[in-house]
Amino acid sequence: MRVIAYNILDQEKVFLAKANAKVHDLTLISNGLNFSTIHFAAGKEAVLVSERDILDKVMLFELFKLGVKSIITRSKTTDHIDLDYAGELKMHVANVPFDQSMESIAKQTIQNLTQWMVGGCAGDACQCRMDCANKQKLG
Repeated sequence: MRVIAYNILDQEKVFLAKANAKVHDLTLISNGLNFSTIHFAAGKEAVLVSERDILDKVMLFELFKLGVKSIITRSKTTDHIDLDYAGELKMHVANVPFDQSMESIAKQTIQNLTQWMVGGCAGDACQCRMDCANKQKLG
């Protein structure tokens, strides 16, 4: 998948690159996701965000217009994402609900991307608010 990761800390870069193992076309930037940086998401299928990135209706719609179909937050919380509106836009959303070490977050993030890439579901990390055949298969 073509992916842009926002709000990347220097120490996260190594873990994400190692977990990715060149499977996904992954661009890492330290800037947060906002209206000055959203253009970096053009042509990407997914965005990786942190809890510092606010994805309200306006931001989600702008990402949707750029072609983004999937969002992964590198946090347990999803309070910074309007999950209902993402569902209306048929955008997949996942978090990282397990161990919160940087290495584990990186592995969970890449695992979610890979599951989506092969047509699967993010399982316990799935935060989608839409009907999805893949999610129903898990139930």
